[in-house]
Amino acid sequence: MSEGTWLVGTAGQAVMRSNDRGVTWHRLGLGQPLEFDAVVRSVCLDPAEPRRVYAGTDIGLCVSQDVGNTWEACQTPFSGEMIWKVLVDPRDPSRIFVGTGAPSRAALWRTLDAGLSWERAAVDIPEFCAGVNRPRLLAFAFDPVDPDQLWFGLEEGGLFHSRDGGAAWQRVDGRLLWPFRSDIHNIQVLANHGKKVVVVACVNAVYRSLDEGQTWTGFLPNDTHGLYYARALSAPLGSESTLYLSLSDGTPGTTSRILRSSDAGESWQVLPLPQQPNSCFWSIATDPTDPRKVLAGTKYGHLFTSVDGGNSWQKQWREFSEITEVAWSPAVASIQVAHRSVVPHEEAVA
Repeated sequence: MSEGTWLVGTAGQAVMRSNDRGVTWHRLGLGQPLEFDAVVRSVCLDPAEPRRVYAGTDIGLCVSQDVGNTWEACQTPFSGEMIWKVLVDPRDPSRIFVGTGAPSRAALWRTLDAGLSWERAAVDIPEFCAGVNRPRLLAFAFDPVDPDQLWFGLEEGGLFHSRDGGAAWQRVDGRLLWPFRSDIHNIQVLANHGKKVVVVACVNAVYRSLDEGQTWTGFLPNDTHGLYYARALSAPLGSESTLYLSLSDGTPGTTSRILRSSDAGESWQVLPLPQQPNSCFWSIATDPTDPRKVLAGTKYGHLFTSVDGGNSWQKQWREFSEITEVAWSPAVASIQVAHRSVVPHEEAVA
């Protein structure tokens, strides 16, 4: 049975990939619009066609039709800008949202026709902010119950909610409970067995809302786990109530933990790791066809994997430059290896 393809987006090695559970890894070949040493901030699978992968890069939006083996640069109004977030609607793959950010001007873009045309959201995003100099759009979430409801968040610049599919947006982070509420790292919306919940990871807090953002509860990770920095927040595709969360002692930090919730963020369990990570977990992702298969990458390049929903983990031998986002595609790339044979711990150029 195929294990699919692991994709690791990096700042400095573009997208690295493996289709043999990490035994061998492959970087991009030459002569592509996306350089093999590019900065990639976001990696997103097309849920309808797992061989199609979108990447937010330092040259704009790129797309691969063969699970990251070869890439094309998409012609968009934001070509050449740094993209921090790409998300494809799980119910409608022609609806895609893209968020730009530092060093480019932060903005949100929407296409309803798979990239034939794009519209910039009418949202007032400042050019500069206090915490990270220039804002970057890190977080975006679709509502699994109501397709017209959408969420996005900025580091730094606030939490925004739309009730009309993204035509208009309202800033709502003023309702959150603690300081630094404008520093949004991640958002997930879960159907939660008929009790829809919005979960938001801020820099120093994790929030829940059961009434579409009108009121919030939450916790301060520093008080509950001794780690103040909340970063990755991930849910398996179609999940009703399972979430993964990363906490760290800072950014990049010196260590990190992964937590799992089975009740849509109401309670959390710390998961066992085989060794201390070298920095904050920056991204967590699951196989769309098997939620037990989990990838987690740290800021400074450690990659951990689990095949039992996080009950046990393996640290992979391959370490990377800065990991920005990970993805697990059930499809397998047809990788043409330059070497006649590839042994464990050897990298090849596709």
